[in-house]
Amino acid sequence: MVATKQSLTSEQKSELDRILKEYDYKKSNLIAVLQKVQELYRYLPEEALTYVSVKMNLSPASVFGVATFYSQFSLNPKGKFEIKVCDGTACHVRGSMPVYNAIKKKVGLTGDKITTDCLRFSVETVSCLGACGLAPVVMINDKVYPKMTSDAMTIVLDELMKEDV
Repeated sequence: MVATKQSLTSEQKSELDRILKEYDYKKSNLIAVLQKVQELYRYLPEEALTYVSVKMNLSPASVFGVATFYSQFSLNPKGKFEIKVCDGTACHVRGSMPVYNAIKKKVGLTGDKITTDCLRFSVETVSCLGACGLAPVVMINDKVYPKMTSDAMTIVLDELMKEDV
C-alpha cells in the first residue's frame, strides 16, 4: 500500500513543530526526529518529511535519504501490530519460516504484501532479534514471543484480533 500525498493539517503541523522543537531543530537530531514522526504516524508520510526538511533547513533529498537508508523507517503505512519474525540462522533452523507463513495466512497476507488493508497487522522477517537461545523468536511491537510455533502464534493472533484498532 503506497500512501497518497495529502496536505498537512494545522494540527499535524503543530505536532511536527512540537517534535522539531523538542530536538531544537538541529540537523544532528534528524534521526531522532524521524523516529518520533514515525511513532506518530506509524510510517513517514512524504508531506511530513518535506515539512521537516523545510523546518530543519535541510534539502528534501537529505531527509528522504536518511528515511530510505535505515531499515527501521518506512515510507508506507504500518499496521497497529508490527510483527517481526526472526529468520537468522538459529531461528531458521528451529522453524521460523513455518511460523512466518502461518502468521501471514492467519492475517490474510499473500505474496509480497506486508501490511493488511485495514492497517491492523504488518508482518516481515528480520535478520536477527538478538534472542538466539529462545529461537524461533517473534516480536510484536516491543514484546518478544520466544520458542514460537505456528499453533502458539495462532493463539496470540486470535487475541490481537479481538483488540480494537
